[in-house]
Amino acid sequence: MASTRYRKLAILGYRTAGKTAITIQFVKNEFVTSYRPTIEDTYYKKYTLNEQNYELDIVDTAGQEDYSLFPVSCSLDVYGYVLVYSVTSVKSFEVVKVIHDELMDVLGRIKIPIVLVGNKTDLDRERKVSTEEGRELAQSWNAIFLETSAKEDSDVKAIIDGIIKEIEKQDGDLPEEKSCIVS
Repeated sequence: MASTRYRKLAILGYRTAGKTAITIQFVKNEFVTSYRPTIEDTYYKKYTLNEQNYELDIVDTAGQEDYSLFPVSCSLDVYGYVLVYSVTSVKSFEVVKVIHDELMDVLGRIKIPIVLVGNKTDLDRERKVSTEEGRELAQSWNAIFLETSAKEDSDVKAIIDGIIKEIEKQDGDLPEEKSCIVS
């Protein structure tokens, strides 16, 4: 087996979009029902994807209020970014666009590993942002797009798998996916 790779990931988005809920669901397999505004927390998890071991530091950022500046801490040694909005909030969808633009300006790179996540699909009756809007935005950024429910643990692992694959693809170091063919 290959040596363990360290990857620092940042989760960014508008307040109450579910960044902490996604992070804790992935790291601890539990859903946090109470809302406590995050200043900034870092979570650690050992993870294996396609027989490659990873040590992940996941930076759960404070909600980017309205159009605040991009947190400088998220530009240092971060390999990939998960941008989260709530499917129930047009404001969070608009703010995630601003965060993306600031990210591009601060980092000054053309291609950055990004997964765009529409969270809170369990609240579909309250949906304000369509799946198609999210998909089109992600395509315009050349990013992966996923919708999830941290509450229902729907596709939370796929977010982390997606960002790791994007990081490794950009580094030219994507481990081969193992598959089984039955005939």
